[in-house]
Amino acid sequence: MSNPLDVADFRVRVQTVVDRVLRDQGSLLTSLGDDLAPLADSLNGLLSGGKRLRPAFCYWGWRGCGAESALDDGVLEAASSLEFLQACALIHDDVMDGSDTRRGLPAAHRHFASLHREEQWHGSPEGFGVGAAILLGDLCLSWADEVMLTASLPPEALTRAKRVYDEMRTELMAGQYLDLLEQARRGGSVDRALRVVRYKSAKYTIERPLHIGAAIADAPAEIFAAYTGYGLPLGEAFQLRDDVLGVFGDPAETGKPAGDDLREGKRTVLVAIAAERASTTQASVLHRCLGDPSLDARGIEALRDVIQDTGARESTETLIGDLLDSSLQALDTAPLDPEAREVLTGLAYAATRRSF
Repeated sequence: MSNPLDVADFRVRVQTVVDRVLRDQGSLLTSLGDDLAPLADSLNGLLSGGKRLRPAFCYWGWRGCGAESALDDGVLEAASSLEFLQACALIHDDVMDGSDTRRGLPAAHRHFASLHREEQWHGSPEGFGVGAAILLGDLCLSWADEVMLTASLPPEALTRAKRVYDEMRTELMAGQYLDLLEQARRGGSVDRALRVVRYKSAKYTIERPLHIGAAIADAPAEIFAAYTGYGLPLGEAFQLRDDVLGVFGDPAETGKPAGDDLREGKRTVLVAIAAERASTTQASVLHRCLGDPSLDARGIEALRDVIQDTGARESTETLIGDLLDSSLQALDTAPLDPEAREVLTGLAYAATRRSF
């Protein structure tokens, strides 16, 4: 990179890889028939722009090991594969949660349901939308593998990276199941909510991308340990910030309607803390309103009041700060390239403040 600290330049380079993959895979799909064009086209909005957080941690995980600059383009390609894994997770997550929007656009299953209605096809628009979205997510997962395994890197580096990548995918799917399980059980302890955070978000957002970069560089065990010490608490703090924004955030910033997480009944750490501290009256509000898809503005405000009044929001903010401190302490003692340490420090603050 001409300027390694130029975040905008990094995002442009990742977008170039993403656009190439979408173009090539779109051509392959349409060569099988024009009816397949909507599959490829539907990804343009979801994969256009974005923070590119996972590729950044992968790339700087590699740079932190003092790796050879000759492999820069190959590492960027491997890192960009994580955008397709993320797309898979988002598409499937929206199906499971019944979400209407994603990043200010209709969620994939809603988009395909609308297409079904517009064309006046036979059967259920909702069923068609869900089926198409599942297949689209599967395609993204397949393309993520392809981009990772065809990156311009030595075979031995790809083999090392693939071992981490495989474990990361298993952890992600396990986390998704645990999330479903918590909702089915109507939530539980804070510890159980944190377990979901760790496996559904924290590991595949920060820790494992760092490990993939370290694996490409053939880093020693102490680097992997340092990246875990930095990445896991930071990943948890990142998701906790997302949970706070999902309840109290500005829709213009989150890309989702206000209170959508409450309508979906997400059993977050924020909600778990509120439930543990709730009075009988407050517990009744949680039981009645949380997870009601028809919840109106009044119901959302009632839930926000419970979360605020129980101190759950304040406690979550304190936990975010503690996790950030733990992450930065691990980074300070890690034997890393100074330039990478500087970037990773900046990414830590940006991830917990959402100031990308």
